[in-house]
Amino acid sequence: QLQASGGGLVQAGGSLRLSCAASGRTASVYAMGWFRQAPGKEREFVAAIRWDGGSALYADSAKVRFAISRGSIRNTVYLQMNSLKAEDTAVYYCAARSSWVLNTAISEYDYWGQGTLVTVSS
Repeated sequence: QLQASGGGLVQAGGSLRLSCAASGRTASVYAMGWFRQAPGKEREFVAAIRWDGGSALYADSAKVRFAISRGSIRNTVYLQMNSLKAEDTAVYYCAARSSWVLNTAISEYDYWGQGTLVTVSS
């Protein structure tokens, strides 16, 4: 089970940090990622990270302004979002997969959280 939190309303240029806590069968999880879905658009990849911290992967839109990281305990991952723009407004979902290989495809993730809404006002 994945629980995402940290969303909210923020002005353009501001920052937010999203958190995702995994519980239950975490032993089978080797990588976690963040996706987002804006109103009227398809869900898209944002960033992913391996549990061992060996590597991270970002969408082009997130490379400069966002940072994904692991928590001090194995089952937590964060997404630090800076210089937020109106186009970052979306529901952000955390996801986990039972593979060490980072992937951007929705279909490659085995577990999904419920999503947290981020609204950026311009």
